[in-house]
Amino acid sequence: MTRIRTEPVALDPTGKDPHTEARILRNQGPAARILLPGGFPAWSITRPHTIRALLTDDTRVSKNPVHWPAWRDGRVPDGWPLAALVRVTSMLTRDGEDHRRLRAISAPAFAPRRIDALRARVTAIAADLLDTLEARAVPGEPADLYEHLARPLPTRLICDLFGVPDGLRPDALRAVDGVLATATTARQAAENIQHLDAVMEALLREKETRPGEDMATDLLTARDGDGRPLRRREMLDTLALMIGAGAETAVNLIAYGIAELLTHPGQLRLAVCGDVPWDAVVEETLRTHPPIMHMPLRFATTDIHLPGQCDGEQDVTIHAGEPILPGFGAVGRDPALHREPDTFDITRTTKSHMAFGHGPHYCLGAALGRMEAAVALPALFDRFPAAQLAVPLTELVPLPSFISHGLAELPVHLTRRGTPGG
Repeated sequence: MTRIRTEPVALDPTGKDPHTEARILRNQGPAARILLPGGFPAWSITRPHTIRALLTDDTRVSKNPVHWPAWRDGRVPDGWPLAALVRVTSMLTRDGEDHRRLRAISAPAFAPRRIDALRARVTAIAADLLDTLEARAVPGEPADLYEHLARPLPTRLICDLFGVPDGLRPDALRAVDGVLATATTARQAAENIQHLDAVMEALLREKETRPGEDMATDLLTARDGDGRPLRRREMLDTLALMIGAGAETAVNLIAYGIAELLTHPGQLRLAVCGDVPWDAVVEETLRTHPPIMHMPLRFATTDIHLPGQCDGEQDVTIHAGEPILPGFGAVGRDPALHREPDTFDITRTTKSHMAFGHGPHYCLGAALGRMEAAVALPALFDRFPAAQLAVPLTELVPLPSFISHGLAELPVHLTRRGTPGG
C-alpha cells in the first residue's frame, strides 16, 4: 500500500543505494517530493506511465530552465552540482524546433549504418585491451576491469570518433566525469564547469587549426536546414554532451554486465554456450543496472494534475515552475512490470526498461552502447572463461553520483583455465 511521506526525500548524492531510494520514491505515488543538492525542492517521477505521459507532453513540460524561478532569478549558485547539466545550450536543455535542429545535426553520427560499421573497430579495441590485461596479469592478484576494460573501451572509441588528440584525452574524460558527480563541494562543481569549458574549447581550436575526418570537425562545418551553423556555445555544449553520453552509458553497462555474470555463473554459461544471446544479457543488465538513474531536469510550464493510480493513493499537483527529475532507472525494477524485479535473470522473456530515456530526448547513443557491451562481454569471457569477482557484488564501490549508475572499480581474478562460471 502507498505510504505518503510528509517530508521530501533528500536524494543521496553518493548514489550508495539507488534502487532502494527508487523503491521509496515509487511508493509515494505518481510523483514524489524530493530535495536536490542545495535543498532545492523538486518532484521525482519513477512510474513508467507517468514518465511516458510527462516526457511526451511538450505543452506542459519543458527542458529549458528559464521556466524555473530559482534559476531565472539567479538563486542557483555557479557551484551547484547539477549546474553543468542545466546551464548548457544543447539538446539537453532545448525543446521543440530548437531541439529538433540540434538533434538533426548530431543524429547522423549515430545512424544504424555507422554503428554497424564501428563494430569491427570496437572488436579491435576490446582485443587490444584484453591482450594487455593478459600480458600484465599477476597470478593471485585481481585486475581492475573497470580501469582496464569497461572504461577505456567506450572512451577510446568516442575519443577516436571525435578526433580528441591523445594529449587532451585524460582532461576530456576527467571533465566529463566531474560534471556527473553529485557528491561534490560548491567549489569543486564550479571548477568542473570551468574545466569542461576549457577542454572543449581546446578541442574546437585544435580542429579549427587541424581539421580531420571526425565528428568534432563535422560540428564546426555543420549547417541546419536553413543553412545556419551552430553557435560557439552550442558547439561546446554539444561536444561535451556527445563525448560524455557516448562514453558514460557504455562504461557503466559493461562494468555491471561483467559483475552480474560473474555473480551468476549458471547464467554466464548459458550466454557463453549460446543458449541465451548476448543481446539478452545486455538488455537484462540495462533493466537491472541502468547506466543513468536520473536525468536532470524538466520543468512544469503550467500546473500539472496527476491522479493517484492505486486504491487510496492521493492525487498530486506539480505547480508551474517546479523542477521534475525523471527517474528512468526505477522503471526496470518496477514490480508492476516484472516478477521478482530485483533478480538478474537473462532468461526472462520481458526485459522492458527506460535505461536510455523516453520520448524526443531518447538517447542518440543507445545503439552504440548496446553494441559495445555486446562485443566486450563475450570477448572477455572467451579470453578468460574462469574469471571470478575478487569481492562480492554487494561490496563493489559505486560511482559517487545519483545521476550516473556505475562502478568506481571492478576487481576480478583472471585466468584462462577452467569453464565459464566454473
